[in-house]
Amino acid sequence: MNLQKSLIALAIGGFGIGMTEFVMMGLLPEIASDLSVSIPEAGYLISSYALGVVIGAPLLILMAGNFPPKKLLIGLMVLFTIFNGLSVIVPSYNLFLVTRLLSGLPHGAFFGVGAVVAGKLAKKGKEASAVAMMFSGLAFANIVGIPLGTYVGQSLSWRYSFLIVAIIGLLAIVALVFWMPNLEKNKNDNPKQGLKVFKHVEPWLVLLITAIGTGGFFAWFSYIKPLLTEVGDFETSTVTFILMGVGLGMTLGNFIGGKLADKISPVKAGMVLLFTMVACLLTIIWVAENQLLLLIMSFVTGAVAFSVIAPIQMLMIKSAKGAEMLASASMQAGFNIGNALGAFLGGIPIEKGLGYTSPQAVGAVLAFLGALICISVMWNRRRVDKKLAVNF
Repeated sequence: MNLQKSLIALAIGGFGIGMTEFVMMGLLPEIASDLSVSIPEAGYLISSYALGVVIGAPLLILMAGNFPPKKLLIGLMVLFTIFNGLSVIVPSYNLFLVTRLLSGLPHGAFFGVGAVVAGKLAKKGKEASAVAMMFSGLAFANIVGIPLGTYVGQSLSWRYSFLIVAIIGLLAIVALVFWMPNLEKNKNDNPKQGLKVFKHVEPWLVLLITAIGTGGFFAWFSYIKPLLTEVGDFETSTVTFILMGVGLGMTLGNFIGGKLADKISPVKAGMVLLFTMVACLLTIIWVAENQLLLLIMSFVTGAVAFSVIAPIQMLMIKSAKGAEMLASASMQAGFNIGNALGAFLGGIPIEKGLGYTSPQAVGAVLAFLGALICISVMWNRRRVDKKLAVNF
């Protein structure tokens, strides 16, 4: 029960982070109108948050990584709550850019520290499942948080959406205070000394899996609305409900990925799931004009895409002994690079007039490359093991 409460506290934080990251997509017209900017300019607010994640993930761990995990998690969630609270009262577009950047800073560090803590709290052999439990908050945000925030923002004011995020941040702080045990800091985990871990090949390969492999998901998800309305011929009013179904698939897949990683190892699970994502994305191209099959594949693809997260996160933790928190936090920078890479590359064929099914082909290539990098990790491990055996 204590383990479950600790993981729920982490999941609440993940729920708030997932909501603030993705609710922007549905509120750009309202924000643009209120702050007197164009919709493309409002889109820079999304980029500003992503930039904050990339900067904050390693920086905050390097600055504060010597604190005990509980204090560090609470501190990160305090920053998250304050900066999202400031977004409620921000008077201008330029200041909103700043608060969005600051809101992104704790994102990667929170998930990075949380993943390490979840693994420590779990029973041996159940570490990936515990990490998946933490990330369930992020997945659940796609079912409840983002639709709720979008509805409130469109019906009342986008500022109330960020007020909800700030309230969730406060709930996460309270849950961490009362439910998170006082774990001692791992004396062998020195973030600054841990930079030496990145002299090895494997952590860089894992970051490539994250940035390139998950880029396949974002190439599809970034353009899912026009895919549904322009190709699948769904009414715009139904898209929110379809996305809730995709979010349900993500939540289910998150737990499946954790269990699979515990059963067959994180790197093998990542490889299998990325190859499965390739098949899903290619299938979408063929069935996109059939509404029933498109609905089914949207659910399945969401499940497969999110099932990759826990295995890759555990793979990085196992690949960076002595710098687990720093490496784990860096993964979130990798995910956001994958977000930007997938959206950018997926948009190129659309601009060339190849239609809204073309991003799925781009995504399939990215996922395939991610799977190949998983194979290279396995090959590198065999090479290192053979070298050690010879030296021994």
